[in-house]
Amino acid sequence: MKFPILTPQEAAEYFHDGDNVGFSGFTAPGSPKVVPGAIAEKAERLHAEGKPLKINIFSGASTSDRCDGVLARANAIGIRTPYQNLPDLRKRINAHDCHYFDLHLSELAQKFRYGFYGDLDVAIIEVSDIQDDGTVVVGLGVGNVPTYAQRAKKIILELNEKIHHKLYGLHDIYLPLDPPNRGEIPVFKPSDHIGTPTLKLDPEKIVGVVMSDSLDGVHAFTTPDDVTNHIGANVCHFLISEMKAGRIPSSFLPIQSGVGNVANAVLYGLADAKEIPDFEMYTEVIQDAVIDLMKRGRCKYGSTSSLTVSNEVEQDVIDNIDFFKQKVVIRPVEISNNPEVIRRLGIIAMNTALEADIFGNVNSTHVTGTKMMNGIGGSGDFARNAYISIFSCPSITKEGKISNIVPMVSHLDHSEHSVDILVTDQGIADLRGKDPIQRAHEIINNCAHPMYRPLLNEYLKLGGPQGGQTPHTLNASLAFHTAFLATGDMRNVTF
Repeated sequence: MKFPILTPQEAAEYFHDGDNVGFSGFTAPGSPKVVPGAIAEKAERLHAEGKPLKINIFSGASTSDRCDGVLARANAIGIRTPYQNLPDLRKRINAHDCHYFDLHLSELAQKFRYGFYGDLDVAIIEVSDIQDDGTVVVGLGVGNVPTYAQRAKKIILELNEKIHHKLYGLHDIYLPLDPPNRGEIPVFKPSDHIGTPTLKLDPEKIVGVVMSDSLDGVHAFTTPDDVTNHIGANVCHFLISEMKAGRIPSSFLPIQSGVGNVANAVLYGLADAKEIPDFEMYTEVIQDAVIDLMKRGRCKYGSTSSLTVSNEVEQDVIDNIDFFKQKVVIRPVEISNNPEVIRRLGIIAMNTALEADIFGNVNSTHVTGTKMMNGIGGSGDFARNAYISIFSCPSITKEGKISNIVPMVSHLDHSEHSVDILVTDQGIADLRGKDPIQRAHEIINNCAHPMYRPLLNEYLKLGGPQGGQTPHTLNASLAFHTAFLATGDMRNVTF
């Protein structure tokens, strides 16, 4: 190897206060493993001396505790985008110690190439192979690596020996031209390969290689419980009914699924729904459940930006990599989440909500409208362009103290115009072709928990016949939330 080998501490010396830094990967997979920790140590040392060190992090999505976590604890993050999901960083964001701006994942790469966010000083890229000419095979998450590699002034590589010589042929690296020169993105089915299995870096930018040796460390999702099982069963019931009605072709359509326990339970529900044929996925993340579905033959193929799987499943993929190279392709996020491709393929999008209101609007990001949870991620990329857009959530949480169906969402991420179907453990609300009042009755009767239906109906009546097309009563629209903040229980609401 012609590139110098650096210790993490030596690599950390390339980072300075105010630098824009690109991280490889998409969620934990493909994210740097060791250099961010050394940057955090440097920041803590400098802070103790009264000197500043905060870097601005641009990633593919969330990262891991070895990136966002250690840097947040060191208060070494100045700006963060486009998505995050770790408690320590969340605390910094909500305390304004870190400037976080939420962004649709498909948009960041192009906006960065346009220069909206300034220059990129350094990129840290995890790789599984390096050639002397700068050709690399990246890790199990791609994210925005092609753009960061193109734009960075300096590149530090992390060569992960745990996946060394394992992943060639798993990726499809494609960087579209920017407007006005862009043509079509030529993906016509999930298995289409339109780019290259490797990424060519400018060897003059590579300042060194840091060695690492670990899997991605994704935590396994909890076993589906009664609530998530009911949600999964309701989603499957809806899809089967759509097939029987002829609104989904008998050959089925590609599926997108968001991240988390509810999404995982929905996927497991699909495994047992024999009326649904074996299917393909065009999604941003593949989880443990999808790997299981591939091994069982239920998922025929999956296009993704990341294999976000637990360590046990990741090792299984590596041990059986020849099988999975015939089942999976990992792409940059601006391709996996591309609106043009999503619309062309007719994706069935399945995403999760923190809360939904009775008129069909969805909050995916902010607890009680103020505290950032994780971010919008790629849900908007898919929901706005899907053949059918499905959102799901439990009807209640905290033993009934919170209703996830409310009069008005406390923060709006997906408007009624992007939500076709709402699903909870209670049932299914089909919002297509319905006006606001009709949607409200559909959601209250089918998705709200029975203990909250009288309160939601009472709110709906407040608007009366003169309430307008969407009869909100503004001095009561957030009463559920204010009751929770005051008493810890939404059931104590009074209008």
